[in-house]
Amino acid sequence: MQNSYDLLRALKNMGYLKTTRDPLWWPQSCTFEVIIGAILTQQAKWERVEESLVNLKEGGLITLESLSRAEIEQISTLIKPSGFYNTKAVRLQKLCQNILNEFHTFEMFQNDVTRDWLLEQKGIGMESADSILCYGCGREAFVVDSYTYRLLEAFGYNFDSYIQIQAWMQEGIEANFDKITQMYDTKMTLHSVYARFHGMIVEFSKEHTRGKNVNTETLKKYIEG
Repeated sequence: MQNSYDLLRALKNMGYLKTTRDPLWWPQSCTFEVIIGAILTQQAKWERVEESLVNLKEGGLITLESLSRAEIEQISTLIKPSGFYNTKAVRLQKLCQNILNEFHTFEMFQNDVTRDWLLEQKGIGMESADSILCYGCGREAFVVDSYTYRLLEAFGYNFDSYIQIQAWMQEGIEANFDKITQMYDTKMTLHSVYARFHGMIVEFSKEHTRGKNVNTETLKKYIEG
């Protein structure tokens, strides 16, 4: 594997993305639900996050405004399936309040928020910030998660930081963007490629990881082929 384009091409040839839940992979992309999910999915399986999202919908707390003024105890109870629910409830509500104070509406937040602003918020690190930017705001940001780390390590790539991995992943895509657009039948933007590429890695890794070891034998055949 010479670059991230080789990885993307191989994953696509293997049939990823397999899910059809959303064109950008993350459910309800470009809606406020992404911001909620980005907080709740920290140290939690997505299936548990979905349970929490259903609870929030049934409880009428699925909007920026409703979460900003709800009782913390009510939020905690509804998001309990996601774990660390007391901490997440406080952080989620504070984030909602700060969004309203700074941007007034979710639409303005989508247009104007920066990574630096997100990183200043309690409980938001690089992965959560880029998840919000990519899937919630439609920005050109590739999300690096633990699956990305492990997959690249399996191919002998080691980086010193999140930013270095992200730069390497984005560089290979940008340099080969014309080739990538030819692989798809529909029009692709750089943002949509980043979003779907991250989803490909997650789907592949979930199917081929045992413990911390990623089985890349089949993937290598597609890369070499």
